[in-house]
Amino acid sequence: MRITTVRVVSQVFFVALFTFLIFVESLERMKGYPVSLFLHLDPLVAVSTFLSTGKLYGELTLALITIAATLLFGRVFCGWVCPMGALNQFVGWLFNTRPLKERIDSNRYRRMYSAKYYVLAFMLVAALLGSVQVGWLDPLCLLHRSMATAILPALNMLTGAIYVRPHEYHLSWLIGFLFIAILGMNLLLPRFFCRTLCPLGALLGILSRFSLWRIERDENKCTQCGVCLRSCEGASDPDRRLRKSECMVCFNCLEDCPHAALNFAFIPPRDGEVTNPDWSRRALLLYGFCGLLFYPFARLSGKVQKAFDKRVIRPPGSVSEPEFLERCIKCGQCMRVCPTNALQPALYEAGIEGMFTPILDMRLGYCELNCTLCGQVCPTGAIQRITVEQKLGLGEFSELGPIRIGTAFYDWGRCLPWAMDIPCLVCQEVCPVSPKAIFTRTVTVKRRDGTVAELKRPFVDPTKCIGCGICEHSCPVKDEPAIRVTAIGETRSHERQLLLK
Repeated sequence: MRITTVRVVSQVFFVALFTFLIFVESLERMKGYPVSLFLHLDPLVAVSTFLSTGKLYGELTLALITIAATLLFGRVFCGWVCPMGALNQFVGWLFNTRPLKERIDSNRYRRMYSAKYYVLAFMLVAALLGSVQVGWLDPLCLLHRSMATAILPALNMLTGAIYVRPHEYHLSWLIGFLFIAILGMNLLLPRFFCRTLCPLGALLGILSRFSLWRIERDENKCTQCGVCLRSCEGASDPDRRLRKSECMVCFNCLEDCPHAALNFAFIPPRDGEVTNPDWSRRALLLYGFCGLLFYPFARLSGKVQKAFDKRVIRPPGSVSEPEFLERCIKCGQCMRVCPTNALQPALYEAGIEGMFTPILDMRLGYCELNCTLCGQVCPTGAIQRITVEQKLGLGEFSELGPIRIGTAFYDWGRCLPWAMDIPCLVCQEVCPVSPKAIFTRTVTVKRRDGTVAELKRPFVDPTKCIGCGICEHSCPVKDEPAIRVTAIGETRSHERQLLLK
C-alpha cells in the first residue's frame, strides 16, 4: 500500500473521530467519551495556558504525545492527524484544476508563509502576561467553535437530527463566515491557512527542526524537474534545500519523484535542508512587543472587575474573571454541550480579550439546575469540574451554600401584577430552588375601571437567588422581560457582591 494512501486513511479516521466526538457532545449522548481529546493533544493550548497560569491543567499533558511525535518525525500532526488541516487539504484538492506548471508554482515556498511565526509570537507573549488569545486561530479551537456555533446549528435547520430543540447563537454568522473564508482561501493557494496563519503549525514547525527522521534529497539523482512540488502540502521546497519547519510529512514528494531522489531518513545531514524557520528577528520582536502592549490595552478597555458588564454571566464553576481570561481558549465546547442553549459567545461584553468566551443569555435559555456538563468538557479549567451537590450546596457543601452566577431583579414598570394589575405567578412557579427565591405579597388594588382585585406581587430574595435565569427565560413579557438576571452577587468574585461590606 502506498504511504500516501495510509496517510489519507489516517486523516479520514481522525476527521471521523472528531466528528463523532462533536456529535456525542450533548446531554443525551455524552457517556464518558473523551470529547476534548483533540484539544488535550494540542501543544499550543497546553503551552499558552501554562504560560498564563503557571499550571498544566488535567489532560493537557496529552500534548506531550504530539510533541514527542514531532520530535521524532516532524510536523506529522499537521499532515496525518489535524482535522482542520485535512479539511483544508480536501478543499484544495477538490478545486485544484490548475495545469501542472501552475500547481508546481502554487506549491513553492513564499515569504508570506512566515507570518504564522509572528502570529505565534504575539499570542505567546500575550499569554505570558495573562491573556490567552490562541483560540482565535488555533486550528482545533477554531474548528470546535465553528462546528458548535455555526455549522451544527445550520445542519440542524436542514435535518433536525443534531439537537432535541433548535439552537441558535449570537455571532454564528461571523464565526461561520470566518470558517468558510478560511476554507475558501484554498482556492487561491493550497492549504493557505496551514502555511500562512496557523500558530499551532508554527509551534510544531519550530519543534520539527529537532526531529530525528527527515526527508533527504540525493543530489546525484535529482534533476530539478520540480515534479515533487506537484502535491507538496507544506510548500517546503523538497527539490532544493528542504525547509524542515514547513514540511508536513505528507510523503507526496517521495511518491511523485520520478527519479527516486527523495527518501525518509534517520538523522540525514543538515547541509541539505533549511533548519530554522524563515523569520526575521526584528519582526519577531515587533510582534512580541505588540503582544506585550495588547495585554494592558485590552485589560484597561475591558470590564474585568470593578466596572464589570452586568451581562457577563459566566457558567457555574467558572474561576474569577482575571483567571478566566487566563484559561479560556474560546473553543465553544461549553456552548455545544449546554442543553438549554443559554451559553453564547460574547462580543464585547467582556472586552476585546473576552470575545467569543461564553456568557449566559437568559432569553435564549437558562442554567439547568442539575447540569454541570460545561465544566466536564472545558479543556483548560476555565470552568471547573463540579458536581451537582457542589453546585446546589448539598451534603458536604451545605456550609458553603450553592454556587451563584448572578442575581435576579424586577422591573416593576413591566411586571404584570405591579404595572398592569394582571395576575401572574410564572416566575415564582418556575423558580427551582428550595425554598424559592421568589416570594409574593398579597395586596388588594382598585383598578381604573373601579373593580377591586386581589393580586400577588412578586419579590426576589437575593440571599436565595442563584441567578439560574429560568424566571427571566419564562417571563411572559417578551420584548424586555420584567425580571432580569445580572452578574452581581456571583460566588466567584468578592468584588461583585450586591452590597458593600
